[in-house]
Amino acid sequence: MSRTRTSIVDIARAAGVSKSTVSLVLQGSPLVNEKTREKVSGLIRDLGYVYNRGAANLRQSKSKIVGIVVNDLTNSFFAELAVGMDLVVQSAGYVQFLAHSGESIDRQRQVIASMRENGIAGLILSPARGTEANDIKPLVESGVPVVVVVRNMPGAKVSTLLSDNYAGAKVAVRHLIGLGHRRIAFIGGFLDTAVFADRARGYRDALVEAAIPLDENFIIHSAPSRAGGVAGVERMMTFPRRPTAALCFNDAVAFGVCDGLRANNIEPGKGFGVIGFDDVIEAKTAVPALTTVSVDPQGMGQRAAQLLLKQINSGQIDQETIVTSVRLVVRQSCGTPVKQAEEIA
Repeated sequence: MSRTRTSIVDIARAAGVSKSTVSLVLQGSPLVNEKTREKVSGLIRDLGYVYNRGAANLRQSKSKIVGIVVNDLTNSFFAELAVGMDLVVQSAGYVQFLAHSGESIDRQRQVIASMRENGIAGLILSPARGTEANDIKPLVESGVPVVVVVRNMPGAKVSTLLSDNYAGAKVAVRHLIGLGHRRIAFIGGFLDTAVFADRARGYRDALVEAAIPLDENFIIHSAPSRAGGVAGVERMMTFPRRPTAALCFNDAVAFGVCDGLRANNIEPGKGFGVIGFDDVIEAKTAVPALTTVSVDPQGMGQRAAQLLLKQINSGQIDQETIVTSVRLVVRQSCGTPVKQAEEIA
């Protein structure tokens, strides 16, 4: 009588843990605590589990599932990004396995491990803050194509699709300077991300080019969300000499800045110039309509999916880095030209 091959499910059931935890142990992930690792490793030995890489590769080669992991689905930019990916993935006959990491590296590792167990054909990842190349190394080494979008991941041997954050911020600040503003803030964003660094650098360089002194207080850190925009305005209102305009880290922050201004009886686009970044669908219909740097999130999602499918179909993982161009879309929120005497005191 032949013996049934032991599976990851058997190990997980015997250890009282999830399949993802067993997979993380097999990958040598530091995410699993030592006690659990020892228990699972002991059961792997006792039950005679053997990882069948050939069978796994065969499953992967036939897979019609594409994994998509984004860091913040509560931000409409990432929702539109995922929609763009889905349009291409579905038209190519694949099904997307979409997950939200919520900026948690631990959650991201678990989700990717689960996707790997289910034999995804490829992965598109908008990484959580602090993600390092080693976090996706097991997936890359197993031969699964990976495309990283929005945030760069130094050292990862994968294809990357980014927007030109530096140029976008620079052209936005130049526009505000052209309208007569000299006290311009940069509001929102996490300090420890490359996207923030690139946009802040564009902001700084535009001021330097115009010989406008930089006030470090005008770089206001806050969460890249609507609530973060409101918080940024509250901090700004305490300044002895307040800014008259702001480049916001993204559109969500810009919407919050507009809310915060109104709460202080300042009308966006009239008493204060506001520029966002992303050009999400709501930007056009906001009141006032939001001037913003257009990244074309749906188009970016489509391009990322096309890049991944090209690698899946060719069977080759060619590392590419693509930086997409951006453009400033001028609407009502940045207002009309101002005179220095009209600036907010």
